[in-house]
Amino acid sequence: MLYDIRQVTTYSYTAPVRVARQVLRMTPVDRPGHQHVIAHMIDLDPEAAELVRGTDFFGNGVIRLTLDQPHTHLTISARSRVEVSSAPLPDAAATPSVDEIRTSCLDVPEIGPHAPVHGLFPSRTIPLDQQITDWVAPGFSGDRPILAAGLELMHRIWDDFAYLRGATHAATLPAEAFAARSGVCQDFAQVMIAGLRGLGLPARYVSGYLRTEPPEGQPRLEGADATHAWVEIWCGHKIGWIGLDPTNAQAVNDDYVMLAVGRDYADVSPVDGVIVASGDHILSVGVDVVPVVR
Repeated sequence: MLYDIRQVTTYSYTAPVRVARQVLRMTPVDRPGHQHVIAHMIDLDPEAAELVRGTDFFGNGVIRLTLDQPHTHLTISARSRVEVSSAPLPDAAATPSVDEIRTSCLDVPEIGPHAPVHGLFPSRTIPLDQQITDWVAPGFSGDRPILAAGLELMHRIWDDFAYLRGATHAATLPAEAFAARSGVCQDFAQVMIAGLRGLGLPARYVSGYLRTEPPEGQPRLEGADATHAWVEIWCGHKIGWIGLDPTNAQAVNDDYVMLAVGRDYADVSPVDGVIVASGDHILSVGVDVVPVVR
């Protein structure tokens, strides 16, 4: 699939911002065998006094910018053309067992960005929670294939939780969303990750996009008009990371474009940083992911 993607993020401030230093993670990057970025550009209003492009530890595209003139709004327009090619889902019944994954995830010769160890421990916005672990545990007997168990957990979250905008916010912890049994894609992903890590199984957080218009005859997916979030679970050395979307109860396919990956939302937040101001702000985000007809 070939997509044209546009994301427009606007901050409107009630009082002028004197200085801002921001970190943007709105640049898709090449993932060999999964996606290829053909073109990308970002426009800023107002323009930045300083802008530096780079990558972080996980290989995510990062832009660090400084705004040194007073401003009452910041508009970030990101446009990309990305080619996506998803591999067929492995036979879930043939994947390594839960016990094998618990053992092999610690038996790795390196600790690079894709090593399972980075998805194994509590992180800034995904602490472990015993109630979530206990809720997840019945589906993960030691001899069960890891992908079969992960798919079942994905469907349990989709069945038991209500997609409800406004019920949570960016700082909501997994335990809060779990208690309410409601939230949005970020909450469902973080609940799933907390449960897996509580059982000693590696899982990581992915941000990205969903195609805006579904194929003919298929329902529109939740989260298609904003940035989306899903989970990757580690299925052993041969298979690696597999993406699962508990918000829509499906494995990641050609409808998904990966933007950034990390331990939790804090690692992949599209906009982060510090501003010098005394007022509040209003945030609006618009996303379009449109298939390109070749």
